[in-house]
Amino acid sequence: MFRVEGASGGQVSMASKPYIYSGQGFSLQRDKNRFVLPSQFRATLKESSGRAVVCLAKHDRWTCLTGFGLSRVDGFAAQIEQEQENALKAGKDYDPDKRAMRLYGFHEVPFDGSGRFTLPEPLQTTGKIEDELYFHSAGQFFTVWNPHELARMDGEDWDYEKAICDSLANAERAKAKKK
Repeated sequence: MFRVEGASGGQVSMASKPYIYSGQGFSLQRDKNRFVLPSQFRATLKESSGRAVVCLAKHDRWTCLTGFGLSRVDGFAAQIEQEQENALKAGKDYDPDKRAMRLYGFHEVPFDGSGRFTLPEPLQTTGKIEDELYFHSAGQFFTVWNPHELARMDGEDWDYEKAICDSLANAERAKAKKK
């Protein structure tokens, strides 16, 4: 079982299960420096966390952020153990303490009923975030990109994500110009 603190401050129990994020989204920075989470992620985040909160952290390899619900934290210890085992088998160095610092060092960011949230400054810096966000699902988590950083990713295997980002960005920018 995984226990999280509910919105009322009491404990909420939920069976540990993988919550899956599917879809993409784009947000321009709005009033009060807020961004908006894609609607298709909000219900999953609320169910996974027991309240309206998104966990955000720096991705371990790319210049972007990862987002997930609190239920995912339940698997971090097993993930570290598996990564350490894989590293030992491959004859590579692995620092479980450093990895734990990275995994558990996420920010719990509240969002309102419309999905609006404010990105903490350390995440803006490490993710090189400016005034636009592209969200892309990745199963048990999703990535959050500065579109310019995504555009810099090399190789054809990024063409799909870049095309979706460009399409969503153009639509969102056009909608903002009409206002």
